[in-house]
Amino acid sequence: MEKIAIVDFGGQYTHLIARRIRQLGVYSEVVPPQVTYQDLLGPKQAYKGIILSGGPSSVYDAGAPTCDPSLFQIGLPVLGLCYGHQLLSRSLDGEVKRGNVHEFGPALLHPDPAHPLFRGVSSETEVWMSHGDEVSRLPAGFRVIGSTSDCLLAAVADDARKFYGFQFHPEVTHSPEGNTMLRNFLELCGCHFEWDMSHYFAALEPQIRRQCEGKKVFLLVSGGVDSTVAFELLNRALGPDRVLGLHIDNGLMRKGESAEVLEFMNREGFHNLRVKDASERFLAALRGIHSPETKRKIIGETFLTVKDETLQELKLDPEEWMLAQGTIYPDTIESGGTRHAAVIKTHHNRVQGILDLMAAGKVIEPLAELYKDEVRTLGTLLGIPDKLINRHPFPGPGLGVRLLCSDGREDAVSPDTASRVQEILASKNLAGEVLPVKSVGVQGDARTYAHPCLLRGTRDYRVADAAATDLLNRVRAINRVVLEIHGLGGAYVSAFAECTSERLDFLREADALCNETLRRANLYDAVWQMPVVLLPLTQDGKPVLVLRPVLSSEAMTARFAELPFPLLDAMWSGLKSLGTGALLYDITHKPPGTIEWE
Repeated sequence: MEKIAIVDFGGQYTHLIARRIRQLGVYSEVVPPQVTYQDLLGPKQAYKGIILSGGPSSVYDAGAPTCDPSLFQIGLPVLGLCYGHQLLSRSLDGEVKRGNVHEFGPALLHPDPAHPLFRGVSSETEVWMSHGDEVSRLPAGFRVIGSTSDCLLAAVADDARKFYGFQFHPEVTHSPEGNTMLRNFLELCGCHFEWDMSHYFAALEPQIRRQCEGKKVFLLVSGGVDSTVAFELLNRALGPDRVLGLHIDNGLMRKGESAEVLEFMNREGFHNLRVKDASERFLAALRGIHSPETKRKIIGETFLTVKDETLQELKLDPEEWMLAQGTIYPDTIESGGTRHAAVIKTHHNRVQGILDLMAAGKVIEPLAELYKDEVRTLGTLLGIPDKLINRHPFPGPGLGVRLLCSDGREDAVSPDTASRVQEILASKNLAGEVLPVKSVGVQGDARTYAHPCLLRGTRDYRVADAAATDLLNRVRAINRVVLEIHGLGGAYVSAFAECTSERLDFLREADALCNETLRRANLYDAVWQMPVVLLPLTQDGKPVLVLRPVLSSEAMTARFAELPFPLLDAMWSGLKSLGTGALLYDITHKPPGTIEWE
């Protein structure tokens, strides 16, 4: 079977590259940087080419991951992406340096239309950037075959050796013609496009039975698409007598959600599901906690504690039971789940207690290789109703990561940052400020924890998007941009904010109001997800909310959704009656801003 090797340098999109190659009809495998030419050219191997992934490191850093130089001497075509592009150039005596401009998000590429890598690609095409370094001098034999306004060496080629490099990410959905470029590379590799993803799905049930031989399975069921699909798979593969689902109400659910989960499961014939109210336990554990990472870890570990207590209450022997999870691939990679990957945010299903169980072989994750859209496809094949399959994703930690907390001390903005932002805004005839709060982002495949910048003075998304891109590429101390939709006036003031039932109830009502308004406008299915975020800020003494509607397919990249302003005005009218002080709108793509703020 023909294969493409994806050398993993810890990039957020490494597994996505492999998936895109499989979607194009060629089998692909992710391999570690230590892979040797013997591994790829052994008697049973059929590798046709090599792709070098992105990664969070700088190629010139001490200890940065590299690869066996012999990989460039075995005659296989090589395509380097982002970090891989830089590593390829540096390994062949080119130079890489820190870029004057950091690119995060969309950029316009002008490719060489005569080059076979760009066969069928437009003369100007949008590509997705996420880098701070750049190739400053090409190795001998290379030439430029594509540039952007801020990156001269955006695409390069040594046609004699079939070595190619892209500074951008063709594998993400926001490089619209990226699949065409990848297919062109596969053609240069001599591939025949015979792989079909149905091979993967057909192998799932026997794989589950092998892994769970002699064991029963205990699954935490949130009610979202991932855990529901996992629950259905396990029930089919093992039978309901060997599967027990537990839905834990952690006090961080959306309005009425636990009751809806139980009603749905009963209606669909899942009678091996129990519900446990542990809301007081979770809120007590989160009291006094402000750090996003600490909150995530506490929530994950508390799930495990409640799970163990439930096993004891039911008098179930832990040695007879495995833990199942609906983990999907973005959870793993954002949690630093591969050797060189940076931790962006620890998902509740990747806390230390889970890792210990995994090391002991006591965890099964049937969806761990899949992305959200693939899980939805599988759910449809399994006959799960569209209403559940297409509901907006909801994070495992629930509203715990949409309820930002603070000890009340202002996250001060440096004078240099404030000055630089004002200079850029003035050049665009816009007003705004850097807000005294921080959120998690992902830039250059690494985690950031930085300030958002507030914009005022426009209701034109194109103007706002252009300003946001400029700000995020040129000011390192910010990782988000938000547009002020409405407010009561006055300054944004830091406030002491804990994870309390009162704040959670307010956020639940605001979330329900915004999503119901979206449904009434028949726009619920037009967006991938719309987190409603409560900030530890006040305006006129009242709480500040952020809407974060995004468009995505696999959650590894996302664009902000452009909801109509009259709809936002209607949301504000309802939110104001709830006691909201200001409504902001997140206009940050991913990268550099993660979908969730924490």
